[in-house]
Amino acid sequence: MFARVLKRMREMVRRGEYVMTTHADEEADADELSIFDVESAILTGAILERQEDQETREWKYVVRGEAIDGSAVFVVARFGASRKLLYIITVYAE
Repeated sequence: MFARVLKRMREMVRRGEYVMTTHADEEADADELSIFDVESAILTGAILERQEDQETREWKYVVRGEAIDGSAVFVVARFGASRKLLYIITVYAE
């Protein structure tokens, strides 16, 4: 359903065109996830749903993929206004 969006996300991750928010970084640390786990989740995952942010009215996407060790990881991300950066809003382990 979101094949084009996921393809764009993966391209951006491969090129390093993404930013981890402070919140995402803190959540990753809390769940003992590395940046490689976050990248892997996007590269191996599928978009479960699209949500509209209540404050900004922008679309954000929930991706479920695999960490380096194969465990489940969820990533919530959105595109920047110019669509030149992918913002990782939060991450969490299953």
